[in-house]
Amino acid sequence: MTIDDARNALIAVLNDIQVRSGLPCPQLTGSTVPPTALEKFDSTVWPAATTLVARRLGVTIPHDIHIFGDKGAAPLSINQTATLICAKAQAKAPVKAAA
Repeated sequence: MTIDDARNALIAVLNDIQVRSGLPCPQLTGSTVPPTALEKFDSTVWPAATTLVARRLGVTIPHDIHIFGDKGAAPLSINQTATLICAKAQAKAPVKAAA
């Protein structure tokens, strides 16, 4: 997985969340900070967005990693989030076939 892969997955998921919520979505770029740029995109939505991004990328993102920013810290841009995902994501373990 590359940073471009992570960035593209983030942008696709964020667009989808806004559309499904019936909310406007500005053009998203690497410098966009989702919690400030997207209407109603807050910490209540972040876990679902994280799960959707992980699924799209085929990785696991540990539950203690907050990809949109930690409490008390400045929220992250899409580029910063993509970099964090690449650093912290874990490949999914292969599923064992039944014998």
